[in-house]
Amino acid sequence: MCPPQMRIVIFISWLLFYVSFLLVMRKMWTGKYVRSPLARSLFMNMETETETETPGYEAQQWYRCNPDLLGESVRSVFVQSRLDEETLAFLQKSEEKSSWLFTQLYHSLFSTIFSPIVSRTSINGFLGRGSMFVFSKDQFQRLLQIEPEWKGRRMLDLGAGDGGVTEVMGCHFNEVFTTEVSTPMKWHLQRKSYSLLGVDEWHRTGFQFDLISCLNLLDRCDEPLQLLRDIKKSLVPGTGRLILAAVVPFQPYVETGGSWVRPKEHIKLEGKSWEDQVTQLHSDVFLKMGFELEAVTRLPYLCEGDMYRDYYMLDDAVFVLKPQEE
Repeated sequence: MCPPQMRIVIFISWLLFYVSFLLVMRKMWTGKYVRSPLARSLFMNMETETETETPGYEAQQWYRCNPDLLGESVRSVFVQSRLDEETLAFLQKSEEKSSWLFTQLYHSLFSTIFSPIVSRTSINGFLGRGSMFVFSKDQFQRLLQIEPEWKGRRMLDLGAGDGGVTEVMGCHFNEVFTTEVSTPMKWHLQRKSYSLLGVDEWHRTGFQFDLISCLNLLDRCDEPLQLLRDIKKSLVPGTGRLILAAVVPFQPYVETGGSWVRPKEHIKLEGKSWEDQVTQLHSDVFLKMGFELEAVTRLPYLCEGDMYRDYYMLDDAVFVLKPQEE
């Protein structure tokens, strides 16, 4: 066995190598995006920039849709969204955090060590990072067709994560309930005073909700069709609504520990474009599950970045659905 001093030397050497490797990779791939003058001096040896770049033409494309390619019943309820101040503020905050050099190094080291045995969601929960952004308050109100002062009785946010998106919706409700699998994320929700329900019990509580949100969960759960059945039964008859976001292209996988597996119930969409898949989700999934479409829009699903990217973006389709009368 190696003496303790030798093990310490080996560990420090490995750590220095790891940090050096990350610095080199960041310089190769993302040096042009670094905002911090200190980080820029370490990576790029170039003049300090004084202005923060803001998303331009590329960001506007996140909202682009050709309504003519949507099915007729979807086209009639399509809502055009645009980059707004709240979304821009999230992007700028993510850019600032990505340039915190030593914080990002610590996050990267922690993730590398624990990712084989701990889910990415739980790692983000431990580190207090990886916050998501789906819609702003104004975008949410436009989709639900409600005024800023409108209040409902009870809502449920399924798979709420750290509660960041829950806050956008929760201000409109007297009672806010959440579910979450990740224990570290549950701690965040409890600190924000949200009521937690079990992921297998929420639909057995006897509660009925004015709004249930299912944001980017349909492609990450084992039984998405059963989930939709349970949601339908748990909405207030007549007035209850489901707001559902789905990443397009739709690629369902379930995270188990540090690995990904196919779900038991596999929803397969044939369409290639955003418009095709949105139309097919409506006709082949939501209608068959007994839901009527009230509104749909295209939004970017944003996540805080890391050493390599300021932020990450996926294409989202956000639907407002109500149960069909039986």
